[in-house]
Amino acid sequence: MPMTIERIGDDRTGAGGQALPFAPAVRAGDFVYISGQVAMNENGEIEPGGIESQTHRTMKNVIAVLELAGCTLKDVAKANVWLDDPRDFWTFNKVYGSYFPQGGPARSTVRSQLMVDAKVEIDAIAYRPLG
Repeated sequence: MPMTIERIGDDRTGAGGQALPFAPAVRAGDFVYISGQVAMNENGEIEPGGIESQTHRTMKNVIAVLELAGCTLKDVAKANVWLDDPRDFWTFNKVYGSYFPQGGPARSTVRSQLMVDAKVEIDAIAYRPLG
């Protein structure tokens, strides 16, 4: 039986109402791939403040997209993290770790200039068998 790919979530728009060419998440069989999330709040603006507040907002956004796919943080097998400033790593790690009190998933963290004016971006791969 061939695997199907299912887009999850509504189409997204960026600055000026520009359509963004990606889904918030995609299910491929038993895996759910969450697109990179940043600290964008409900007003479509980047959360003010430093790495601590932006990490909390980014994690809330990851959780919201996971929920659209019927998943939770417990289903996350792998996360990729981009920080714009390596000096934020320890503070980021403290906040990120608070979302995984039993230990987190596999993770890669790198320093990278982000495409928006944010301090952190996180994407994730979750495993949640169908049926």
